[in-house]
Parts: sequence; C-alpha cells; structure tokens
Amino acid sequence: MGRRQNDPDPSRFAYLTLLVLGAISCALVYAFLSVLLNPNAARSGFETETSVAVREEKSEIEGGGGGCCRGIEGLELWGAAVKWGSEFKFNSSVECCQACKAMCTGNDGPCLCDSWVFCGNREACGSKFGECWLKKQKDTFVPDRQEGGSPAMWTSGIIFGKGQGIIGLETEYGTLHIKLFPDCAPHSVAYILELLTLRHCAGCQFYRAEGRDQSWDSEGNHIRNAPFGPPFAVIQGTLEAQGVALRDIPTEVCPTIRRGSVAWVGSGPEFFISLANHQEWKKTYTVFGSALPEDMGIAERIAQLPTKPDVWNNINVSVLEKPVPLVLRRMKSSHVELNAHVTSN
Repeated sequence: MGRRQNDPDPSRFAYLTLLVLGAISCALVYAFLSVLLNPNAARSGFETETSVAVREEKSEIEGGGGGCCRGIEGLELWGAAVKWGSEFKFNSSVECCQACKAMCTGNDGPCLCDSWVFCGNREACGSKFGECWLKKQKDTFVPDRQEGGSPAMWTSGIIFGKGQGIIGLETEYGTLHIKLFPDCAPHSVAYILELLTLRHCAGCQFYRAEGRDQSWDSEGNHIRNAPFGPPFAVIQGTLEAQGVALRDIPTEVCPTIRRGSVAWVGSGPEFFISLANHQEWKKTYTVFGSALPEDMGIAERIAQLPTKPDVWNNINVSVLEKPVPLVLRRMKSSHVELNAHVTSN
C-alpha cells in the first residue's frame, strides 16, 4: 500500500528522534560529572544566599542600617555640644542619629560625637521641633542626663565607637567580652549600664549549656542534613540581679542569630550567647551585643561542663549541674576591633 504524501518518512523521523535523545543524554552526563567533580557546586546557590544574608546582618547589627539607629523617647541627655540644635535640624530622630554616626567613623580612638538629642514631639517642641543636638559625654557608660524640665519632648541615644562599649561577663572560666549595641537596642543597653553601677550582680549566672554537637561546625555553620537540635548550641543564663527592680525590656532590633550573638529570651532578663548561626530561628530575639570572637572559646568551655537533662515546654534541654556565677565588669576602652564572625555571618 502506498504512503500518503503527508505521512512522515519513517527513517527521517527515527533519525531526528535519535539526535534529540543523544543531545539530552550528553546534557545529563555533563551535569552529573559537574556535580561529581565539584561537590561545592551543589551548594553554591545556598552559600551565595547565605553570604548575602551575612553581609546584611553584619551591616544591621553594627549599626550600618536596618533599624540600628534608635534612641529612647522621653530621655534628654546633656553633655558638651559639638553641634548646636538651634542651627542643626532634621525631620526625624534617625537622621539626627546618623549625623552623630557620621562623626564616629575613625579607625581608632574615641568618637567626636557619642550622643545625640532630638526634639521630635511637634506639639511639645514648638519652635524647637527638629532640633538635633550632637554631644560628647565625659563617660558614655554613665551619660549625663537631664532629670527635670520637659524630657518627654526629647529622644536621645548613645553611640559607641570601635573598641568602645565593651563589657565583661566575668566567670571562673574566663571573661567573655561583649560589644554592646546601644544604637540597635537602646533600652536593653540602658538596663546593662544600670547593672554596671552595682558592686555585684548577685543572682547573675549561666544555668544552661548545650554544645554544637555534630550539627554545626567550629565556625557556627550548620552541617547539611544534620538536626537543628537538641542540643541547640547555646549557653543561657540570667542578668536579673537581686535587689534590682526588674522591668520588661521592649522588643528591639531582632537580626538573625549568629555565632556570638548575645540576646534576650523574651523581654529578659534571661539571655543567651549563641555558639552557632541560627537562621532557622528567623528574627525573633532582641540582640543587644556580640561576644568578641577571641573569647568564644570560653563559651565553648562552659558548654562542655557537666549537665543534666530537663524538659522546658516540651523541649529537651541540658541544664548545668552546677550553675556558673557571672559578674558584669566595665572594661577599659581598648581599641579592639569587633569582627563579626564571617564565614562566606
């Protein structure tokens, strides 16, 4: 039986089919060999995304942006003026804060401006609305404040420069140096500065300790396919000093938890220091400081102390058999650069 004119030629059809199948096979083989010979290729997309998040996190937590230019409303700081507000006005407290930061960009030494005061209550400020006073404190740990007058119309903030604003959590295993972030968490840092005025911190201690186990590497990076805990790679404690009235600390800037992050549990005074990068926790904890990288070995040592199992809200945790008392110490200004722990933090 003859073929119709519009029927395809069987041999031509078979040839085209083989050609297409051959091209697909070559592509699959190439992709397989690429992954086999370059194991990092399979992770490149994840690592690139993580790297970007880390850079944004570092900028945010060090005050480069992302909400880290805050002050305390109803607070009027005094001090020697380096910019007179009557001649220096802005539309927002953020702009005033940023102007102060612009005078604190040196690689070494104290900032020319370490505190700012903004009049942001239009009704109460009247002709003073928008005034931005940039000031220099004699002691940023004990800033000079106006107790009388009309503080409600003012918003004030503190700026710590490089190597400044470092406190010590002193334990029998060593001192953890913590860089405070007053521009990101001003209420939190105000509470810490209040504790520093005490001669002791009775009741302050670490009581929970969980290492990185096999879930995170020494730089805090999560190991693929490993569980996210327990253990959860944290040491946890309290900064509630006996005899000091406790007040709830409002939620402030909540970046992704990184290795070394020091954050409140809820509104405090329970806090933790993270031994790992916890992207899985999202942005749920107020971070008010970061442990200096060179001191993380002390935190790791505490995490390896003897513990006993417990259950909190249906979560398995490890609590220290013997809590570790800690004392808050004010550190002398040392021009130590705080390096966020970057792996591609």
